Amino acid sequence: MKKQITLDVNGISHHSEVEPRLLLVHYIRDVLGLTGTHIGCETSICGACTIILDEQSVKSCTMFAVQADGAKVTTIEGMAVSGDLHPVQEGFWEKHGLQCGYCTPGMIMAAAQVLDRNPDPTEDEIRHGLEGNLCRCTGYQHIVEAVQYAAQKMKDQAATGD
Repeated sequence: MKKQITLDVNGISHHSEVEPRLLLVHYIRDVLGLTGTHIGCETSICGACTIILDEQSVKSCTMFAVQADGAKVTTIEGMAVSGDLHPVQEGFWEKHGLQCGYCTPGMIMAAAQVLDRNPDPTEDEIRHGLEGNLCRCTGYQHIVEAVQYAAQKMKDQAATGD
């Protein structure tokens, strides 16, 4: 029996009838067509499916879409504002924080959560905050540098009022 759900995804309200067993990651990708959220392992190990759900980073392969009913969801597609990259996205670009790019959307979402919780993290705090997201290409150093770049950019924006 299908269930009616409503989610605010990237600022747009979506009303859908879904199977109770539909994973949130599949709802985002297959129903909404937002394919930036990647499916890596479907066991919550890799973090490629990380999104922000009600201000908390969540691996969207670990929950059903019906569990998110009424929630506010931000995916990688919702990070840029008016065509301007989020500082974390810009950091990944500027500091070469990606290679193949498969983990990048989830890594950016997790990094944004790290900076929301701690706007001035140490390298160790960044690494700890990203532990649930795996990258097989970069060796993580450039990812850490990308998050440090974003932290500095966000501090500079706060200081200038941008």
